[in-house]
Order: sequence, then structure tokens, then C-alpha cells
Amino acid sequence: MEYFLGALVAVVILGAALGVKIVNQAEVMVIERLGKFKRTLNPGLGMIVPFVDKPRHILWRTRVTNLKGKDGIKEHHSKTVDLREQVFDFPKQSVITADNVVIEINGLLYYQITDPRRAVYEVANLPNAIEKLAQTTLRNIIGELALDATLSSRDEINGKMRTVLDEATDKWGVKVNRVEVQDIDPPVTVREAMEMQMRAERERRAAILEAEGIKTSKILRAEGERGSLIATAEGARQSKILRAQGEAESITVVANALEQEQMKPADYLIAMKYLSTLAHIGKAEGGDKTVFLPYEASAALGSLGGLREMFNKGGGAS
Repeated sequence: MEYFLGALVAVVILGAALGVKIVNQAEVMVIERLGKFKRTLNPGLGMIVPFVDKPRHILWRTRVTNLKGKDGIKEHHSKTVDLREQVFDFPKQSVITADNVVIEINGLLYYQITDPRRAVYEVANLPNAIEKLAQTTLRNIIGELALDATLSSRDEINGKMRTVLDEATDKWGVKVNRVEVQDIDPPVTVREAMEMQMRAERERRAAILEAEGIKTSKILRAEGERGSLIATAEGARQSKILRAQGEAESITVVANALEQEQMKPADYLIAMKYLSTLAHIGKAEGGDKTVFLPYEASAALGSLGGLREMFNKGGGAS
């Protein structure tokens, strides 16, 4: 009898120990009763019926780093479902763009389980399903874009992937928060061609800047020369105006003098011509310097005294 009671107490204690479950914060435990879903245990202390209820084991993935420093993925079974945001780094894959260029691409997926029951029962292997779905979705999106658009449209690719994955994983009780494309690696030949294109574009821009500088320099030089020519022409014009004004004043003085001396302009011109001729003859070297004057010049030459006085008056007036 005592043996039976001792055994019963031991069974009760063992059952109580097996029936107590402690769930960590941000985790839940899926409980099955006789193989059928019963309920979920929230964080804290929970009780289950020993030998009848048991936690559902879930296949999970954990990112680990080996002794050589390389990152890897380790699969393991867990009794709880982590409700925190998870980061899934899906490996590089080869995809073909719309212009038939094979590129290597990978990315990060940020997701969170919102319904543990559906995450456990609606899909056999949730991490593997998310990985395959992400790779397929990325392959389809890149297949609609050319290489240039792929390289310049990361935000568009991220947005499309998040929308598609969020809709597809909703039935699994998963919320896709963000998708980030990491590396896009074109083939070596394509990278070399792109580098040559960028180098040519830089050279073209440098040539344009140099041509613009030369053009501006020529324009400024032409404007300077134009200003100089305008200034020179203006100076010449002012000089001619002043010379003409001087000649006009001189003619006015001569005309006034002729009027005062009652001398005809023709006689004045003849006398001035004779005087000019005599000056040249007087400067000549050697030879006969005899000058024969026509009779008509006597009247003009007779007025030389008057002319001298006239010019003296004109000089004083000026």
C-alpha cells in the first residue's frame, strides 16, 4: 500500500513537472492534444495535460558562423514560434534580364509571423517556402526589366517584391515588412563595357566643358575687340569733327579778312598758290631760281602786304 501511494505521488509530481511550460517573451507555443491543434501558450507560465497535450515541433532556420568565419544556415526543430521580425538572407541566384543578360543577384527579406497556427499548419516548411517564393518572385521581376533598368530601379524592385511576397505569404500567417536587393553582379564583359561607356561619357562631358570655355573666351575676346574698335572709331570721328571745326573757323576768319580788305577770293587763292610755289622753288638746291610770273599775277602779288596784315589779324583773332 505504501509502495502504491509512493508510486502515485511520484506520477503526480512527474505529471505536474511535465505539464508546466514556460514560454519566453515574444514567443508562443503551439499545443496539440492527441495530434490535433488545441491552443497556443502565450509568454509566461503555462499548463498542459501531461501525456495528452504536447508542443508541436517546428522546423526553423538559424544563421550561424563556422570556425572559418563563413556564414551559413542551420536547420533545427523548435518547440516555440518566434514572433519577432526575422531576417532571411536568400543566397545569390542567376537571373536573366529582359535583354538576355545573365546576372547574379541576392537580397534580404524581413518578415514576421502574425498567426502561429497558420504558420505551422498551412505550410510544411515555412523557411524553405519563403526562400523559394522570394527567389521565384525576384526572377520574374528581373525578367521584365532590362539591365540598365535593373541597376537603376532597386527601389522599384524592392517595392514589387514586398507587395507580391506579402500577398502570397498572408495565408501562411506571415507579414513581409521589407525586401532589400543587395548585390547585382553583371558578367565581367558587361562590367567592362559599362566602364568603357562611363569613361566615354566622362570624356564627352569634359570635351563639352572645354568647348564651352573656349566659346566663352572667344566671345569675351570678340566683345573686347569690338569695344576697342568702337572706341577707336569714336576717337577718329571726334578728331575729324574737331579738324572740320578748325577748318570751318579758319575759313570764317579768311572770309572776314577778305571782306575787310575788299579782296576777291580768286585773287587770294592765286596769291596763296604763288607763295606756295615760291616756297618750293626757294628750297630747291642749285640751278636757276629765276621765276617768271604772268602779268595777271601782279595784282595779286601787289596785295602781299595786305595779305600779311590780314593773316596777322586772323592769327590774333584765332
